[in-house]
Amino acid sequence: MKFSTLLGAAIGSAIDGRDGDDSTLDGAIGGAVAAMAIRTVVPLAITFATGWLVLRGIGKLKDAALGTAPTGI
Repeated sequence: MKFSTLLGAAIGSAIDGRDGDDSTLDGAIGGAVAAMAIRTVVPLAITFATGWLVLRGIGKLKDAALGTAPTGI
């Protein structure tokens, strides 16, 4: 397990333990799952955003070089 997963489990357990109703195991599991999901989603979001910015920049360069495309089709 990675440190971020353990940290997420500890934080989830602490948050779940504040109410005092039941064990903190479900909070620890939820925190670990959230940490693993974030570790997966953040790189995908950064990759998507980078690709979108590159495509937008290429479109602007094309429009600057060739002029804008007609919009009334």
